[in-house]
Amino acid sequence: MANTLMELSNDLASTVSAAEAAVVRVEARRRLPASGFVWSRDGVIVTAHHVIEQEDSIVVGLPNGDAVRATLAGRDPTTDLAVLRVQGVSLTPPAWAESGSTRVGHLVLALGRPSKSVLATLGIVSALRESWHTPTGGRVDQYLQADVSMYPGFSGGPLVAASGHVIGLNTTALLRGATLTIPVTTLRRVVETLLAHGKIKRGHLGVGVQPARLPAAIATQLAQETGLLVVAVEPGSPADQAALLLGDTIVGLAGAPVRYPDDLLAGLSSDRIGTTVPVRVLRGGRLQELMATIGERQ
Repeated sequence: MANTLMELSNDLASTVSAAEAAVVRVEARRRLPASGFVWSRDGVIVTAHHVIEQEDSIVVGLPNGDAVRATLAGRDPTTDLAVLRVQGVSLTPPAWAESGSTRVGHLVLALGRPSKSVLATLGIVSALRESWHTPTGGRVDQYLQADVSMYPGFSGGPLVAASGHVIGLNTTALLRGATLTIPVTTLRRVVETLLAHGKIKRGHLGVGVQPARLPAAIATQLAQETGLLVVAVEPGSPADQAALLLGDTIVGLAGAPVRYPDDLLAGLSSDRIGTTVPVRVLRGGRLQELMATIGERQ
């Protein structure tokens, strides 16, 4: 038993040693620095959006102890991701975990570098679920939660499998009281878009909504129990131009049912910006279909 535990201990220490070459310190706020990790050899680094408070004075602490200036290539508050660039250095990216290789119960390590040395905590993958939308509308390809301890300065650092492959980026900012991991599949999509455009385009309808239960007859007809009651319409917005009114209940968008706010956010994807789609509403007890041209969220 003692030999088995010692082998496991040594293996975990080796995993940290191998992965730490990709973990960096990110100094972009007045309080304790945060963490990030190398995305590519040519100076691209990924970290958490919420730790970048000073865009014009970002410093990255490298694994070799050097500190270099970094520029912000782009950020996406809805997935809490930010991309940095550093010049004139050769970096070592990590090995990436394959999609679908992570399972509930797998041992994982959270790494951070809020100071010069890398720090690590051990836990297990505690929850894996399907894709979801963050409260601010970002699409994350998989809900992934691990019971690792996130010490101050760990946000933006990687979650690492026992094999040494990076599973994703850890953040404490997406859901109150929860440490979540943004998986590599989402990182690839967001990072590539930020490098190309500096931001993630989001569709915009211009309504304030809250879930509302549908009348029994309508619920039976639509095979859904809830819709979204319109409680605000922005003047001049796509919703305003489509003649949505306070008191309408949105039950469908572009042919898909709308039951909860996440359904509406999912329907406002970037590929729909500029397109005209049907918005199905319940108004005065009757179902109606309006046409709205999706705008771009500023």
